Amino acid sequence: MTSIVVGGGISGLTTALALAEGGLDVELREASPRLGGALLTSPFAGRPAVDEGADAFLVRVPHAVELARRVGLGEDLTSPAAASAAVWWDRLHDLPAGLALGVPTEAAKLATSRLLSVRGRARAALEPLLPRRGNPGDSIGALVRARFGHEVHERLVDALVGSIYGADTDRFSLAMVPQLAALAEGGRSLMLSGRALRATAPTTTGPIFAAPIAGMGALAAATADAARAAGVTIRMSTGVAAVEPDGPRWRVDGDVADVVVLATPARTTAPLVAAAPEASRLLGAMEHSSVVIVTIAVDGWPARLRGRSGYLVPKPVQRTVTAASFGSQKWAHWADGGRDDEVLRISLGRDGLPVDHLDDDTLVDRAVTEVGRHLSFDFQPTAVRVSRWPAAFPQYRPGHRAWLAAIDAALPTGLFVTGASYDGIGVPACVAQATATAARIQRREPGRLVP
Repeated sequence: MTSIVVGGGISGLTTALALAEGGLDVELREASPRLGGALLTSPFAGRPAVDEGADAFLVRVPHAVELARRVGLGEDLTSPAAASAAVWWDRLHDLPAGLALGVPTEAAKLATSRLLSVRGRARAALEPLLPRRGNPGDSIGALVRARFGHEVHERLVDALVGSIYGADTDRFSLAMVPQLAALAEGGRSLMLSGRALRATAPTTTGPIFAAPIAGMGALAAATADAARAAGVTIRMSTGVAAVEPDGPRWRVDGDVADVVVLATPARTTAPLVAAAPEASRLLGAMEHSSVVIVTIAVDGWPARLRGRSGYLVPKPVQRTVTAASFGSQKWAHWADGGRDDEVLRISLGRDGLPVDHLDDDTLVDRAVTEVGRHLSFDFQPTAVRVSRWPAAFPQYRPGHRAWLAAIDAALPTGLFVTGASYDGIGVPACVAQATATAARIQRREPGRLVP
């Protein structure tokens, strides 16, 4: 059986590798001259490997770790140094202890935080006593505001989840954030559900995040090498214009295959499958947000900021910057060789806060000015890099699960879609989806999204 995989990000690479290992004849096509998608690492400020996009993956969700081991990087993983994260609200505030993606699970620990006002802390403390208030719908914001009030949502949950997903969580599906969905399903009170889940969770030690010491781009490169070794033909700078039926098979720009996997963003995929009009319409409805990461190096880093990994900026006080990561404190190997400069990765833009229209000089000026104001530090960058990620974050609107089911029903036999647009962003989720897609193909199942 022959297959063509379209898209050379981690989803497409993992799918191609799994199909080839299962005995299929596989060709992968990538429109750009490089592989890896959102995984891109390059030298910066004298360091050989500083990520331009995603810089780590979750360890507790095992799929990315398993892939790293499978492609020979198991001994090359490193984890962030122990450091505290903060939220900027007129000044830096430590994140309160006992949070589950921003949801408080221990009222006593929240009570000591000055991130919330006295009124906000009092409102949050009432949450375990509140009755269930009907069905808030599939919206993170609607649920958290109803249970804890606006301050917990805006300064904690939305700041954390919105940063991860480039999202406005008032318009984001609760069902698509498993940790929060589990709290909502655990009972009337989110705080009590969180406490119960923490009490019954297996005791785990070790790091939460990991990455190859040579950067996340190394994971994409190693996966591509493993795919080639398994027999995959990889063609870069090879875009795809159309995918059309050819009897029981599929024709991709004139080449015939038994199976086609589109590991491309939904909006990019939509015009490729015009031969399946309902699937094309549904895919074209997906919305995405854009972000920019401005990376800077600075000398004279203040001692008062040592021991921090970075901070988040809640939406009510955002201008353009949404978060800043203190990279040299987060990753110990970036400080190897006695370097005394600090590398910061500054995130700008999200859903509802567009940045695509800004030129590089404006983006750098806003990053330096806003972070300087947040930290009361006069930044004089010694190196600067601008990394643009247009339409990089799929937005899972309320009702996303129903959208997935509708696409399932609309996909013809032999045509598959996989990737971040569908069932979870982040490397572990993409690897899990890709692996499941390959398994369904090998079982000769029709094109589907959900097992």
